[in-house]
Amino acid sequence: MKRIYSVLVENRSGVLSKVAGLFARRSFNIDSLAVGETDTPDTSVMTIVSTGDERTLEQIEKQLNKKLDIIKVKTFSEEQCISRELMLLKVKYNKSTRRDIMEICDIMKAQIIDMSKTNLMIQICDTPEKTRLLITMLSSISIVEIARTGTLALQKCMD
Repeated sequence: MKRIYSVLVENRSGVLSKVAGLFARRSFNIDSLAVGETDTPDTSVMTIVSTGDERTLEQIEKQLNKKLDIIKVKTFSEEQCISRELMLLKVKYNKSTRRDIMEICDIMKAQIIDMSKTNLMIQICDTPEKTRLLITMLSSISIVEIARTGTLALQKCMD
């Protein structure tokens, strides 16, 4: 079972280390971690994706709520939120593979953002599932390098 934690924290040094230490000490797994400032410079949001059984996921939430630097913890399932991940891929291409790469990018709504005589750089901003699918589709072609942000998520609008 997968759970997403949106953790509002004080934006100061050592907070990330404390949260990561909590996960390490309790042997909780972090599938994805993304941190960024909010609209207020003195607070940041950590988006943490973790997997485990129901008891483990409840423990994670309880432990997060105990930390002093944490202002608020929101927990939601994948169905309750909109999530996105940014990924950059560098792929090696030749005359015979260039058209295939361009077609895959078109189908996946990914953009070619840079190129040289032998490499293309591709950008995609989509769900984590779609970013993994793009990797799978390009794996038969030579992937040189990948950089991923990790999952960002907000709870769906409930008007």
